[in-house]
Amino acid sequence: MNAETSNSRRQFLKTSAVLGGGLVIGFVIPGAKRLAAQPAAVAAAAGFAPNAFLRIGADDSVTVLLAHSEMGQGVWTTLPMLIAEELDADWTKIKVEHAPAALEYFSPVFHMQGTGGSTSTWSEFDRYRQAGAAARAMLVQAASAHFKVPVAEVRTENGEAIAGAQRVRYGALADAAGKLSAPDAATIALKDPKDWKIIGKATKRLDSPEKITGRAQFGMDVQFEGLLTAVVAHPPVFGATVVSFDAAAAKAIAGVRQVLQVPTGIAVVADHYWAAKLGRDALKVEWDLGPNAALDSTALRAQFEALAATPGLPAAQAGDAAGALAKAAKRVDATYSVPYLAHAPMEPMNCTVKLEKDKCELWVGTQFQTLEQGTAAQVAGLKPEQVFVHTTFLGGGFGRRATPAPDIVFEAVHIAKAAKAPVKTVWSREDDIRGGFYRSAFVHKASVGLDAAGKPISWQHDAVGQSIMAGTFMESMMVKNGIDSTSIEGVSDSAYLMDVPDRRVGLHSPKTGIAVLWWRSVGHSHTAFAMESLVDELAHAAGKDPVEYRRQLLAKHPRHLGVLNLAAEKAGWGGPLEKGRGRGVAVHESFGSFIAQIAEVSVDNGAIKVHRVVCAVDCGVAINPAGIEAQMESGIAFGLGAALHSHITFKDGRVQESNYHDYQVLRMSEMPVVEVHIVPSTEKSGGVGEPGTAPIAPAVANALFALSGQRLRELPFRLAAQTPAKPAKA
Repeated sequence: MNAETSNSRRQFLKTSAVLGGGLVIGFVIPGAKRLAAQPAAVAAAAGFAPNAFLRIGADDSVTVLLAHSEMGQGVWTTLPMLIAEELDADWTKIKVEHAPAALEYFSPVFHMQGTGGSTSTWSEFDRYRQAGAAARAMLVQAASAHFKVPVAEVRTENGEAIAGAQRVRYGALADAAGKLSAPDAATIALKDPKDWKIIGKATKRLDSPEKITGRAQFGMDVQFEGLLTAVVAHPPVFGATVVSFDAAAAKAIAGVRQVLQVPTGIAVVADHYWAAKLGRDALKVEWDLGPNAALDSTALRAQFEALAATPGLPAAQAGDAAGALAKAAKRVDATYSVPYLAHAPMEPMNCTVKLEKDKCELWVGTQFQTLEQGTAAQVAGLKPEQVFVHTTFLGGGFGRRATPAPDIVFEAVHIAKAAKAPVKTVWSREDDIRGGFYRSAFVHKASVGLDAAGKPISWQHDAVGQSIMAGTFMESMMVKNGIDSTSIEGVSDSAYLMDVPDRRVGLHSPKTGIAVLWWRSVGHSHTAFAMESLVDELAHAAGKDPVEYRRQLLAKHPRHLGVLNLAAEKAGWGGPLEKGRGRGVAVHESFGSFIAQIAEVSVDNGAIKVHRVVCAVDCGVAINPAGIEAQMESGIAFGLGAALHSHITFKDGRVQESNYHDYQVLRMSEMPVVEVHIVPSTEKSGGVGEPGTAPIAPAVANALFALSGQRLRELPFRLAAQTPAKPAKA
């Protein structure tokens, strides 16, 4: 960045003419630090425009460069919609590319280039529209000169500039527009929402044709001449180290080229994956199992429960919770627990590295380009700007491809460096499930006192689970007074607690040696289960209908109330149900969005069947309703798999599960009918990638209670044998 740009917080757009002519609109983030930026000059030499979010070609194409990764959440479509709206673009001419790793693409939220926390769309809502509006203004100025008419007489529509009977396509104006100066941010007029033609309209995904035809490139698809494949023998226990290894049998496998010791284990490098895997299987490695060889799920559960019975570090408190509890007319005590969970993405972890003397190229499906770039530079002994990150499509992320210390890139660059050849490092799904990162197990213990009318007057709540941020570079930013906010979000800031005069929320963050990481919906993945199950128990204790009880508690929270009422209406709450079914409700806020879900369930010989889920969502301005609907369905499927099946267990330090047969996710035959209803809103957009996951487990748990009378407080659900069915009710 030049000094003028660095010093100006208002001039955030700049333009340049690039290869082959055309118009490029890019961004500079005010106040951003250059952690790992790829200079425009270097990128341009390689045929890129790394400072640009928008490129208009002479062929009328409009190419949008995404600062964020497409991992199924739909930003490949949603973000271009923002630019196309303000640009008055021809939607059929829109093309999309993942941007390179560069300062210009730093997230306004993370202050680095990354995708996560359901932030992509709302964080880019203004600057992507501003890019489109700036480009349109420059095209109008170029058209004014072309038509020889005042700027005020030029209008735009569907990729054309128009003045009276004269028309010219954007492509014909691109060169001239590219030579103009970008307008100042203060002069950019954005459309009034009433004039939107693209934003708010259900739009088909731009990446679907590529994925349907197989043209889309995921990390596993990367292949070029001379590329080898590596598979690594990782420690069987967290913290284990290599004592010695015998590579003779591995080297005897046809296709195996090298066997190398790297910091993460023993790498077998071969001509292709199968040879590398067979070579890895043939290795003889002696391990020092280290301090975690006795890790055991049963012992961990007992440890967490013991901690939950004691007050944790204060995360939120007011009044005298213990004193008020002693005076309550009725008391509800409950303990909820959830297991460790793997991310288990469909595409296993992988990274391709081509390392040269003064350059390193990565092909990787990543959520954190800046961190991958910095890690590769450190391992390779290069500067960050010498590392080029080619972001591929991600075959599932769910947080797994957003590690504060990038494990797959660290390992892959070490292997390529030692092998002195281009190498694609591949983890099998078994490798990742047995040695990756996990959503921490959690135990929640709560005691709530009710007054004579059934209203909460005291709330004591302690949660126990590992901190994601502890030990990472994010700890200083995210952990305050010992509280990792991601561990307790959804409880400490719950709307239900706001009106409870005497409350205390505590947190214990034990260290176990198990590597933990955010998992889709992060803390809300367990806090929503605890809170919404508990509120249902309070409603039962108060003798009130679960929906009506929530309406009373949420009377001062209109957006919660809005989704609750909409879901109840669409689900026919209180109306007749098919024989043998029960209904349950949950409403939860996360990532700036509000979700209510009502599940209909049945039980057949102990097997739980979820038939229907009615989901109401208030995510503020709904940019692409079709994308929102898809993400609610996706989140429900993800959360439902964990509610019914998924768990990670440890015995003798080792993870017992290995693949989809024993770490089960939701099967196609188990997917319920999902009905999504979007609350019209002019509020700031919230996230939609994660919020749909959080409420489904408690909605199902509450439905099972309504059906059977069993209160299930542990995930995954396990019904007691021969449960007598009660008459169906809401």
